[in-house]
Amino acid sequence: MAEGQPFAGAEEAWFWAVQAQDAKAAGARVAAGRGLIERPCEPQDVLRVVDRLYRTRKLLRDHLHVLVHYGRRQGAPEPDRFREQRAHALWSEAFDLIGPALREKGIAR
Repeated sequence: MAEGQPFAGAEEAWFWAVQAQDAKAAGARVAAGRGLIERPCEPQDVLRVVDRLYRTRKLLRDHLHVLVHYGRRQGAPEPDRFREQRAHALWSEAFDLIGPALREKGIAR
């Protein structure tokens, strides 16, 4: 297992990776070991797991749209809100696949 503190869950790792990617796109310099908590991976490692699941057709474009939209909002879709019910179903399906992959790599608990 890689050194550093694993994320409490796959969603936490996803929000961290999206936030880092958005910061990088805005011009920030993302470097290993510079955060408050040392992590067992780079943000790109989390994104690679999602990309691999998409390329093997386990995740669909609809999953990616929901992951990116709610990842940028830094909050999961709420199942009790009528307009977010479909997004919540896609979010759950995606993390049923992402979670085990991140746990296997030691990125999340």
